[in-house]
Amino acid sequence: MRSKLIGCKSGFVMMAASAAIMSPPVMALTIFVCEPEWKAFLASHAPESVIYSATTAKQDPHYVQARPSLIAQMRQADMAMCSGAELEVGWLPMLQARSGNTAVQNSAQSMIYASNFVHMLDTHDHVDRSMGDIHAHGNPHVQFAANDMIPLSRAVTKRLQAIDPDKAHTYQFNGMKFRAHWRQKLNEWNERAAPLQGKQVVGYHATYRYLFDWLGMKQIADLEPKPGISPTTSHLQSLTQLDAETFDAIVYSSHQDQRPANWLQQQTHKPVIQLPLTVSKDQRLDELYDQVINNLLDVLAAPAPENW
Repeated sequence: MRSKLIGCKSGFVMMAASAAIMSPPVMALTIFVCEPEWKAFLASHAPESVIYSATTAKQDPHYVQARPSLIAQMRQADMAMCSGAELEVGWLPMLQARSGNTAVQNSAQSMIYASNFVHMLDTHDHVDRSMGDIHAHGNPHVQFAANDMIPLSRAVTKRLQAIDPDKAHTYQFNGMKFRAHWRQKLNEWNERAAPLQGKQVVGYHATYRYLFDWLGMKQIADLEPKPGISPTTSHLQSLTQLDAETFDAIVYSSHQDQRPANWLQQQTHKPVIQLPLTVSKDQRLDELYDQVINNLLDVLAAPAPENW
C-alpha cells in the first residue's frame, strides 16, 4: 500500500512538471521608442520589457532615416512611445505605414505620444515654412517637462495595464514607485536649483525650453537665425551686439555643433555650457536631470574666486 502511495505521489509530481514545461512562457512586451529618454522612462514602469530606441543620445531626433532595420523593429512592437508634437514627423509616419503593425498606428492605445500629456509651451495658431522649423502644437522637446512626468506616468501605467492585463498589478506597483521617487526628486531639484532662478542664456534651438521654464531661467537669444536653420556668420555677428550684462552663459546640446557656441564665447567672454539632450546608456531619467542641473550649477552658481 505504501509503495502505491509513493507511486501516486511520483506520478503527480511528474504530471505537474510536465504541465509546467508545456505551459507557454510569459512573454515580455516588445516596445519601440523614438528617443532614449522614453526607453529610460518605460524601463522604470516595465523593466521586464524589451525596449528598442530608434535614436541615440548623439542624434537629432528631427532628422532620422527610415531605414529597414527601424521598420523591422517597429513591425515587432507591441507598443510604441514617442515625443510627438511633430518632432518625428519627418520619419515616424513612414515607419508606421511600412511596418504594417496595427499596434503602432496613431489610432491605437498602444501608440503613446508624451506630448499629449504635457502642458505644451510655444503653441502657434499659424505656422508656415518662412518661420523655420516651428511646430504648431508647441515645443516638442518635452523630456524636460519635469512636473508633467507624474501625469505621464499615470497615463503610461494605464496603457500598459490595458495592453498586458496579466501584469496589471506589477505595472501599478512600478508606476506608484516611479511617481513617489519622482516627487521626492522634484523637491530635491527645486531646492538645489534655486540659485538658477533669473539666470538668462543664449541657447540653441530652444532645446531646453521646458527645462528653463521649470527652473525659472530664460533664453534671450538663439544661435539659430530661425528654428531648424543652422547658425550663420551674419546672425552670430548680430549676437555680439547683445549687452553682456543681459545674459550669463551660452548653452548648447551635446548633439549640436559646438563651434557657434565657442565662437560667440570668444567674442563675449561668456561661459559655454554643454548639456545632454537625453539619457546616456543605462542612465535613468532622474539621473539625466541630476546631470543637467549639476552642469548648470557648476557654471552659473559657482562661488566667486577669492581676491588675493
